[in-house]
Amino acid sequence: MTHPTPSARPAARRLARQLAPSLARRLADDRGAATAEYAIATMAAVGFASLLVVIMQSDEVRGILTDLVRTALTVGG
Repeated sequence: MTHPTPSARPAARRLARQLAPSLARRLADDRGAATAEYAIATMAAVGFASLLVVIMQSDEVRGILTDLVRTALTVGG
């Protein structure tokens, strides 16, 4: 890795000072990012919930869960 010469450093610092406010504004401009993240998470949750509804409507799965609950609630054996 090459390092800038001492004479190039002031010019690089000047350039960095000129670009820093513009770059900082661009990086800080995240309006709507949280809203988009919430929308994506909500859509994923809706998709997962709809998948669970479809699975739970299956007679086979309903029977398995009913048997599981009956076994869990049976006192003694």
